[in-house]
Amino acid sequence: MTKPVLPPVIAGWFAARGWTVRAHQLAMLEAAHAGEHALLVAATGAGKTLSGFLPVLADLIERPGEGLRALYVSPLKALAADVARNLLTPIADMGLDIRVETRTGDTSSDAKKRQREKPPHILLTTPESLSLLLTWPDSATMLAGLDTVIIDEIHAFAPTKRGDLLALALARLQKLNPRLRRVALSATIPDERGMRGWLAPGGNPDAVRLVTGEAAALPDIGILIPDGRIPWSGHNARHAAREVVRLIERHRLSIVFVNTRAVAELVFRDLWAENEAALPIGIHHGSLAPEARQKTEAAMAAGRLRAVVATASLDLGIDWGDVDLVVQMGAPKGASRMVQRVGRANHRMDEASKAVIVPGNRFEYLESLAAYDAVMAGDLDGDPFRPGGLDVLAQHLMGVACAEPFEAGTMHAEISSAAPYAGVSRATFDRVLELIATGGYALRVYDRFRRLVQGKDGRWRVTHPRLTAAHRLNAGVIVEAPAVKVRFGSPRAGGKALGTIEEWFAAQLRRGDRFMFAGLTLEVVANDGPDLVVRMGRGNPSVPAYVGGRMPMTTNLADRVRAMLPDRAQWARMPDDVHEWLALQAERSIVPAPDQLLVETFPRDGRWHMVLYGFEGRNAHQSLGMVVTQRMEAQGLQPLGFVATDYVLSVWGLREVTNPLALLHPDILESEFAAWIEGTPFLKRAFRDVAVISGLIERTLPGQAKTGKQVMFSTDLIFDVLRRHEPGHLLLEAAWADAHNKLTDLPRLEGLLRRAQTQLLHVPLERVSPLAVPVMLEISKEMVTGLADEALLEEAAALAAEAA
Repeated sequence: MTKPVLPPVIAGWFAARGWTVRAHQLAMLEAAHAGEHALLVAATGAGKTLSGFLPVLADLIERPGEGLRALYVSPLKALAADVARNLLTPIADMGLDIRVETRTGDTSSDAKKRQREKPPHILLTTPESLSLLLTWPDSATMLAGLDTVIIDEIHAFAPTKRGDLLALALARLQKLNPRLRRVALSATIPDERGMRGWLAPGGNPDAVRLVTGEAAALPDIGILIPDGRIPWSGHNARHAAREVVRLIERHRLSIVFVNTRAVAELVFRDLWAENEAALPIGIHHGSLAPEARQKTEAAMAAGRLRAVVATASLDLGIDWGDVDLVVQMGAPKGASRMVQRVGRANHRMDEASKAVIVPGNRFEYLESLAAYDAVMAGDLDGDPFRPGGLDVLAQHLMGVACAEPFEAGTMHAEISSAAPYAGVSRATFDRVLELIATGGYALRVYDRFRRLVQGKDGRWRVTHPRLTAAHRLNAGVIVEAPAVKVRFGSPRAGGKALGTIEEWFAAQLRRGDRFMFAGLTLEVVANDGPDLVVRMGRGNPSVPAYVGGRMPMTTNLADRVRAMLPDRAQWARMPDDVHEWLALQAERSIVPAPDQLLVETFPRDGRWHMVLYGFEGRNAHQSLGMVVTQRMEAQGLQPLGFVATDYVLSVWGLREVTNPLALLHPDILESEFAAWIEGTPFLKRAFRDVAVISGLIERTLPGQAKTGKQVMFSTDLIFDVLRRHEPGHLLLEAAWADAHNKLTDLPRLEGLLRRAQTQLLHVPLERVSPLAVPVMLEISKEMVTGLADEALLEEAAALAAEAA
């Protein structure tokens, strides 16, 4: 087969810029020429996006015509908009008659209708918008000429429910056009063969060509330690705000990444408090209104900002502005996440991207050092592949029926070609159909759950047109916490929406309360309607920040931290206070080996403490804390409470734990764990999510949106009915799976308990150990609401002196 040649207009465009087509870009052209699916793994700045589009542009030049030829699927609406901007420039420079448009949740309904009637050549979208597009009867006509689907940042999709939704959409597209070619792009793929299997029709990894980019310059990553000291406790690295502002002053444009939206607000405020030069600093996160995010994005692109405080909303492939520094506030929680964020600086393969990690405490320093080592070694982490969610399958089948009736056997074969659903038996598929058709055995008496019916021709179709409209309003797999809009003034008066906050947080606010949002201190004016009406507030916030969730440390980093702890050669790399901390731990107690599970017990302030150093992540430790305290109660040990961090579980009570192993036997998962799950909000929360995703419960009706309380009431009522009358219901099984794997991190908890059986090391102490000081301060924070910083410093000093 002859090798493809770039059309002269594209070759001339490269030459005019003094660029040479890279080897991996030519390889992507060859894959397209051979009609092969392809996965490109290349560093940031390697021209991945152009590599994906180059064959599409070449084909449109050689075979001009109307109709949709390529779909680009992005994990973020912002990334789709950014790619559109970057793609339109070369198209305009080359004078090509190629139309590019975006189709996301921000696209107007009129524009979406026009796109179905007269589609562009290239459409940029998200998994949710693609799934919705497939619910329209005319979508088959629109997609008939589709040649290529390009999936950007595929690692952000594949192991999640968004990946399930996308995989099912790809199966549908492949059915509509068997010649369709799938292309995926990423800089961070830990399991290349597994990802190729996910991408391939039928799940065969050998059907996908792997293209690897050339090596890029190693990033320049530093760890910031203000005044050479690291706090005992804390998570947000806010103690370093002054030093971070000094870094911002010395760079053109910095992105200051944080791990949650709440921390974004707090860090933004802290940076402004130290911003004596009044440098323009923006904020960007998912709760802000689209207009607010777009304003920040435009200011970045135009060079009007010196820094942006951001969450994951800006860490995937986005190239706005001349970013030359990335700051990670707090530990990054994953090597792959750190690689993605570092890649936002510089965007040149031959120059090192510059980043600084600012650890929030001493354990976070160890994690930051582990992340640095992992990034430099190219040792990436990621979520494992798992079977597709049956709630997502239910949503997809309903969407297909909205477009046209389908026959069950044919549809089962189609969905089985999607890798996450390759193992779905016909019996399970029929159970999903039954769920959509009747709601299941316990709900079949209610007409509201009858959404599909089987006709005389054997095909399944929607029972009423209003259900099609309802499906399009409610489709999607991202189930956010119930939220209310924050507005300057009432909607009737044209009050501007700033974004949304959690409904539970808004319910606590009273007139006159002040809180941080959108980088502002806001004062509540009214909170008795559907929206929270605010005005600019004065002074500091009077209530805590909204949203407190934190992402857990990955298994990869946990393994590295465990290996680092006892390695005295590694201690020499650490700042003096961390080095001394570990040395003192070795003297007073034990520094555990990588495979050991250290448990310390000691008395303090009239209570007995048990501290377990699991390093299995916050979710696993929190789940263990719940069931261990139940077992302690049954054994008469009188537990009083526990605190879980990524590194440690600390439990305290009135009686001494003399045999920790008895509390950590694996049978705790077979008895107490299941009972605990059933008695906590975890299972109900998981059920709420799967009920919404499957379409059993609607969040929005035509012309109105349900409040979070209404959705919660509906799902909790159905949950109780199913538990009593149909405990084997499909959605209860799906909720159990989510509660086990997502909310409680059961696989890591199981690994911890297995380690305990052979490698548990119990060290009884007379007083607190140095390694336990950070978690003891966490206990102080939990037990004393609003504890002042000065008081915490005094507590830290007292604990450190006691440990020494």
